[in-house]
Amino acid sequence: MRFGLFYELQLPRPWHDGAEHRIVHETLAQIELADRLGFDYAWAVEHHFLEEYSHCSAPEVLLGAASQRTSRIRLGHGVMVLPQQVNAAPRVAERIGMLDLLSNGRVEFGSGESGTRVELGGFGVDWDTKRAQWKEALTAVTQMLAEEPFPGFSGEHVNVPQRNVVPKPMQRPHPPLWTACSKRESLPAAAANGLGALTFSFPKPEEAHKWVSEYYDTITSPDCVPIGYAVNPQVAMTLYLSCHEDEKQARSRSLDSHRFFARSLAYYYGIGSLAPGHTDLSEELGLNISSPDNGGWASGAMDGAYGGVGTPEQIKQNLRMYEEAGVDQILLIAQSGRTSHEHICESMELFAREVMPEFHERHEALEQEKEARLRPAIEAAMARRAAVPAADPEYRIPPTVARPAKK
Repeated sequence: MRFGLFYELQLPRPWHDGAEHRIVHETLAQIELADRLGFDYAWAVEHHFLEEYSHCSAPEVLLGAASQRTSRIRLGHGVMVLPQQVNAAPRVAERIGMLDLLSNGRVEFGSGESGTRVELGGFGVDWDTKRAQWKEALTAVTQMLAEEPFPGFSGEHVNVPQRNVVPKPMQRPHPPLWTACSKRESLPAAAANGLGALTFSFPKPEEAHKWVSEYYDTITSPDCVPIGYAVNPQVAMTLYLSCHEDEKQARSRSLDSHRFFARSLAYYYGIGSLAPGHTDLSEELGLNISSPDNGGWASGAMDGAYGGVGTPEQIKQNLRMYEEAGVDQILLIAQSGRTSHEHICESMELFAREVMPEFHERHEALEQEKEARLRPAIEAAMARRAAVPAADPEYRIPPTVARPAKK
């Protein structure tokens, strides 16, 4: 398996002067450290108006800064929101192209539709058509990244005339494509579109096996008709991370903050009713995270989400089960609630030293075997993809200023 760090930029109240500045620069320092330690990916979300839960509203800026402080770690949008009122398709293609050039071809392009009324309502996006908007936009964006010139796109939600969208990405035909998957049924849907599955839920290993099997069954079936110009057969699943030689320390350093992550996620995606600028999530949810290391919940039961919390040996045992289930990447949430920067870095260092090596050692051989096994199915899937209409060689854009009439 490969390992990625997953960032929301959580910032629970009360907010002190400089708090947002601190979390942004701590995140960059952690990504820089992750690059040195051998982590494979750094993923940044795109969320809007989700106070405390996520202050990462401009991931393209954060990842652009990270690209200049790192050399090998891959930089992922996990995910960019594609309804047109939020991110117009040409701007998406332009930003992905620029980031791929800045990073020397290290971009992973995850996209999605968003799932909260707080966000979509803030931009005036129609809830009932958000998935259709996402699919049209992603289809158009992949064409913009790959076609020179882009022949134009006319759909129900996305309409862009013929243009040559620049700059083009370094990775051809485009960076690997992923999409957000919050439920089991989302994985076959991702596979049907030829997309990697960023699974932002926490299935236990036995459940993960079923989810992964359904994903790859679809990849190898006639149902797979890729949106993009390449298939990205990958499944990533999410775990909290807190690695320490002492199990009690691993738990007490992080579990209340991880609980804040889970409960605030449920709040925004469920029945929570935010009063913008006033709601205190910890108070509203009945949580106590007044200090970074409050261990009040550390003695509670742990479920599948906490497979990355414990000693290195405990975490390795858990990860082996996900590896056996066929999971390709683990998204590790280390930055949550009030977990301190120092403890996040210590956890990353121990995880990289004691946990990652055995999985990296096995990964290349397993990945090569998988690629060989899937190659015929992927070739068949690409053959099912509809051809993109050719650009009109006679097309001209009218001048900005009309030419004077001839006398």
